[in-house]
Amino acid sequence: MIKTKIKKAIAVASVASIAAATLGTTFAANIGTAGVSGTGAFDSNIVWDDTFPGFATGSVSGIVVKAKVDPTLNMTLSTSEIDLGTLVAGVPSNGTLDIEVGTNAVNGVNVTARSSKGGLENTASGAIVINDADADGEAYTFASSANAIDSTVSGFATTGDLTALEVNDNVTEHTIYTTNKPERDLGVNDVTFTVSATATAQTPAGDYEDTITFTVTGNF
Repeated sequence: MIKTKIKKAIAVASVASIAAATLGTTFAANIGTAGVSGTGAFDSNIVWDDTFPGFATGSVSGIVVKAKVDPTLNMTLSTSEIDLGTLVAGVPSNGTLDIEVGTNAVNGVNVTARSSKGGLENTASGAIVINDADADGEAYTFASSANAIDSTVSGFATTGDLTALEVNDNVTEHTIYTTNKPERDLGVNDVTFTVSATATAQTPAGDYEDTITFTVTGNF
């Protein structure tokens, strides 16, 4: 009997000890939910530290911020006509225009020039063309040179140095300017395009003309 009472006393003491320990311990409690309206995919518990004064905290992760920048691409030519004047036999006659490009294309641009006549064509006879196709000493060339860089993007590089290239067809797109990153639209000075023609003493008299198509392609 005495042993039983002792065991009961020990059991009661143990329970009291556990209760005392429990009452002296702080437990966090979930008191609400942090989430996104209309979906439970972002839900997380708001947890209170179960004390006064105290605090409760929760978080919502994975909220996406989105935006869009539309592509821009502009090309401006400094003139609509290149007049080579009166050709003198054996003497190259040169004319130029300047080109300005502005774009936010991440990989830059490519600018080409294409002759529509394959040379300087006699306006009275399409069969007479000044170019090097018939090895008669005549010549018709395109060239280009890049000017001051107006891009502030790190690593911007440009190629605009087309050495005088003979033009004798109306299908080739001659690359005259390339870049690798965006650039600002400032003035008209990114690249200078040069066209040159050379006649001979036997080049038939008359007026000659070519029309050139400039094409800019943005690499977005």
